[in-house]
Amino acid sequence: MVSASDLESALDRVRANAAGPVAGVFGPDTVTWRIDREAVIFLGAGRALLMQLAHPWVAAAIAEHSKTFADPIGRFHRTFDVVFAMVFGSLDRALLASRQLHRRHDMIVGEMPETVGPFAAGSRYCANDIPSLRWVHATLVETALMAHDLVLQPLPGEERERYWAESRMFGALFGLTENDLPADWSGFAGYTAAMAESDMLTVSAAAREIATQIFTGARPWLRPPRWYRALTARMLPERLRAGFGFELDASQIRSADNALTWIRRVYPKLPDRLRYVGPYQEAQARLRGEMQPDWMVRSLNRLWIGRTRMDVRGKG
Repeated sequence: MVSASDLESALDRVRANAAGPVAGVFGPDTVTWRIDREAVIFLGAGRALLMQLAHPWVAAAIAEHSKTFADPIGRFHRTFDVVFAMVFGSLDRALLASRQLHRRHDMIVGEMPETVGPFAAGSRYCANDIPSLRWVHATLVETALMAHDLVLQPLPGEERERYWAESRMFGALFGLTENDLPADWSGFAGYTAAMAESDMLTVSAAAREIATQIFTGARPWLRPPRWYRALTARMLPERLRAGFGFELDASQIRSADNALTWIRRVYPKLPDRLRYVGPYQEAQARLRGEMQPDWMVRSLNRLWIGRTRMDVRGKG
């Protein structure tokens, strides 16, 4: 488990290695900023969620403690408000987001309602459990790069190593230590591959229900388009795709391929103001010394995080 004191020890390491009080944990010269600024990484949002749901403890926690069904847009905003604050916020804002996430996770505890994979009915789960945090962190890191490489020039091996080294610092914001995470990209790739084949990832009835509600549920106006559902299914390991009950026929594959062809043609030509997410643009304005983001950045922030500004006053 990650205790409050464990988190503070991890945050001491973050402070010691951060780009600076204004630049935040990572800063503009990092691979993390270069990848996470791209709006196209949201092609992987569905995949990241499903990979998390495939962990029975995560699925049980979301089913019993989350407002995903009642407020899916709110959950999207809350999730990326935290993630973008950690990545693009000032150092104070990133540390505040880390502590807020830990406190929220501390309240997410319960018992497995049924036996799923190696997790027995009645066994306890907690969102601040290290193996669960490690898996959630891995899904965010792996899927962001996967979505980036679907559309843009794939990262070469050396930059993947840099990306993973920076991602270990991102993990520290979850309270994970250097010993909790693989040392290099090869180790990380081995970990995710082993998890994909392990019964540690077993799709539960709760996970299938959540996935059905999100991807084919009773709110047609919130339902992702057909091509996005097909693309998400293609990005899953085959075993988990079957576990969620996703089928891919020839027409669905064509739909995903046609969408990707169009996105690859159009997306790189978009102006930066549309291509890069609002929190990244807010961070750039902060580095220029601007007191607040302009109207367009505030509008983009509404889209990505549900409010006009990422940075708020908070003590680190």
